[in-house]
Amino acid sequence: MNTRYYQYYLNDICPKLLQTSYSNTYQIPKLTKIVINRGIGEASQNKNVLENSLLEFKLIAGQKGIITKSRKSISSFQLRQKMPIGICITLRKLYMYNFLDRLLNLALPRIRDFQGLSVKSFDGFGNYSFGLEEQLMFPEIPYDQIDKLRGMDVTIVTSAPTDQESLVLLKNFGFPFKNS
Repeated sequence: MNTRYYQYYLNDICPKLLQTSYSNTYQIPKLTKIVINRGIGEASQNKNVLENSLLEFKLIAGQKGIITKSRKSISSFQLRQKMPIGICITLRKLYMYNFLDRLLNLALPRIRDFQGLSVKSFDGFGNYSFGLEEQLMFPEIPYDQIDKLRGMDVTIVTSAPTDQESLVLLKNFGFPFKNS
């Protein structure tokens, strides 16, 4: 079973990019994975924060998150080695396209005073990263059950070798970039 955005990529984006700038089907850039990340500093003192964040990420992404742990002790942050400090989820294939569909069509339009995503957030290798300030923009999250607004970082990894090619791919997917 293919998702709506995957069918859109195969049937609309690939032929359009093949006519404009690519001579071979295998040269067309594609989405490789989407990584959702959240740093939780207070999780070392409060286990409920970690459990609530894991539940929220499971609702948002459709799969269970991985707890990231500290590599070394830092006394000024009251941090010991192997303490939980964040959550990470890597989405691939159908989960990735489902999340992208919900992100672009449901979550981003619900942000108050949304001006668009910045074009300057590419990393030089064709990958795009941006941050979301709250989890309430996703309709899966019940408003009554959150204890605090927490943001997340979203990284979209593409197979494009340059930022320009990745920008064209993401614009064809419908990413709302700023006009500046």
